Amino acid sequence: MSAPIDAEQAWQDLQRIRVPQERVYDEVERSAAGSSGSLWATAALMWLLLAALGLDLPGWGVGMAMAVYVALLSAVAVLHNRRSRVRLHHTRCTRRMFASFVAGAVVTGGTVLLSGRLVDSLPPMHAGLIQATVSATVFVLFVGPTSRWAAGSARDRRTSATDTEAADAEADR
Repeated sequence: MSAPIDAEQAWQDLQRIRVPQERVYDEVERSAAGSSGSLWATAALMWLLLAALGLDLPGWGVGMAMAVYVALLSAVAVLHNRRSRVRLHHTRCTRRMFASFVAGAVVTGGTVLLSGRLVDSLPPMHAGLIQATVSATVFVLFVGPTSRWAAGSARDRRTSATDTEAADAEADR
């Protein structure tokens, strides 16, 4: 047997739940718009890797460079995650977030490959530096704005769903 539901009490409960949710969305937006240290650190690591690969390293050197790159990139990710004041495990990945991740990978990877083809005729040292600079610049110019755009979708999606539910509840009264 179900207990009767008081609409006013249900509304107050919803408002009490919404405040922590708003803090989570504030943290998502602050992380995307605020401190861009991890963006610059990632771009610097990518620049160093591409410049090192332009030196025509032996196979073991390329393997070591890749291992160091992955380790340092992982450290940047861990440090960025630890700075977050709110654990965001309840935040769902929206289509915009997924699309911006895929687009960033395609644009950055395409830039690396295209710039590598364009500088093939240059000496390896110069080619590596040019390729690294162009690729890191495109990464910074593309990833920063798209991550801010994608972070806005988390709040937008939640707000529209809650507004629809609130309108339905209001219509039922």
